[in-house]
Amino acid sequence: MSRTVHPIEAESYRILRDRVDLSHLPPLTRAVTERVVHASADLDYVTDLVCDEAGLAAGLAALRAGAPIVTDVWMVAAGITRAGREIVCPVAEPAAAELGRAAGVTRSAAAVRIAYDRVGPGAVWAVGCAPTALVELIGLDAAPALVVGLPVGFVGAAESKAALRASGLPAVSNVGEKGGSAVAAAALNALLYLEDK
Repeated sequence: MSRTVHPIEAESYRILRDRVDLSHLPPLTRAVTERVVHASADLDYVTDLVCDEAGLAAGLAALRAGAPIVTDVWMVAAGITRAGREIVCPVAEPAAAELGRAAGVTRSAAAVRIAYDRVGPGAVWAVGCAPTALVELIGLDAAPALVVGLPVGFVGAAESKAALRASGLPAVSNVGEKGGSAVAAAALNALLYLEDK
């Protein structure tokens, strides 16, 4: 399925490329970095984003093979613009609240446990809101194809992303407190837009 690029998006990319040259980056890292900068209008991501090219290649291959996508919140899921793709996001389900209370973890962390029980290993995970979801995922033996770990906030966000990088999991992250649902969705969209190429 070929994607039609809107003229506004094309102009945005032209402006981005006039402002910063990313041609030295490996192809998947460049695609993700450009998409994140495009979505956020924040050129700081050029130096703040940490991409694992081999991990991105594994994530792209998994997506091409039909791997499930798991998100920590529906705001990330809503930003994923590829039609026809099932997304798993149990955070709003009553079971997530119940498990969270019973296990003494956040609802987001409980939702990660529920999602993993549904999808098993090899999924592509996108975390853009809850650092506790990212920490929970790192603690599981989930064997993800790729983790887009870009939660936002002053409490635990930078630390959870540092833990992701230290874990050795195939990942996209950034080194600071910023991130968010739109940024996580943009990083994943970069790969989804390459899926048919």
